[in-house]
Amino acid sequence: MKKVFFTAALAMTTLFASAQFMVITTIQEAADDADGFEMEQVTDNIGFGYVLSDQLTVGLQKAGEDDYDLWVRYNFGDNMWATLQAPTEEASDNLSVGVGYSLNVWNALWVEPSYTMSLSDDSDDEGTLNLGLAYRF
Repeated sequence: MKKVFFTAALAMTTLFASAQFMVITTIQEAADDADGFEMEQVTDNIGFGYVLSDQLTVGLQKAGEDDYDLWVRYNFGDNMWATLQAPTEEASDNLSVGVGYSLNVWNALWVEPSYTMSLSDDSDDEGTLNLGLAYRF
């Protein structure tokens, strides 16, 4: 049992020692009755990601009051990426895909414009243009 515990501890230490994490958010439009900028526009979609390799990142992002989305990001070029996002409930019916670009503005702070669209059959949505922020550490 000691060997299993030691091996698991060593694996976790190695995993986190070389890890890169990121905090992301998507800035939402202001409500029609809102005056100016509100902090909820930034914090409503805040998320956390773990960089598995140079090309692949996985994470969890807040989507509403008590809902969360799982997301996967694949980097395919210089600061360009494709993403797949699914809610934790009824994931296969509500998938969304998108592409984006990461622009480094200061040290570890990135501005990330992206375009996403839903893959659900009952969605008439043409897609949305998003503005995101990411901090990588």
